[in-house]
Amino acid sequence: MTRRALPQRSGPRPRTTPTNPHTQLEQNPDSSIVEELARRIFSLPGVEERPSAISVPGARALWLREEVPAGPREAFMIGREFAHVHPTPDGSLHAALPPEVAEEATEEGWAEQHPVARMGYIPQNIVMIYAPRDQEEIETITGLIMKSYRYAGGH
Repeated sequence: MTRRALPQRSGPRPRTTPTNPHTQLEQNPDSSIVEELARRIFSLPGVEERPSAISVPGARALWLREEVPAGPREAFMIGREFAHVHPTPDGSLHAALPPEVAEEATEEGWAEQHPVARMGYIPQNIVMIYAPRDQEEIETITGLIMKSYRYAGGH
């Protein structure tokens, strides 16, 4: 039996749209919560902040710099974009997680598979990570983005 690293997310899952644009419709955070999460994840070494090449206008992408060796194709959504943060009021993220982490995050209530992944058009490990509601959830979501970052870098 494998030990699960993620705690279970409290409360019900937020409602989301069933297709593109895939957005979170409730349990949305204050902009200060999203900015704290962004401050942490955009400071990762070898990561460049860019406008998303695949998401809604205003989405902020985590782009693995060209000089950093890349992991497998499934570690990216497009180009070297491995995750992005949706603009407020949404605050959710899309990320390419290692498949076992995507499965665990979904089981523990932190994420759901992207509807386009369910249709088979993008890798199955692309998920929406629900927006953090408080400081404790920022920690968990930062940890998930760290796993996406390491996957993108081939670790």
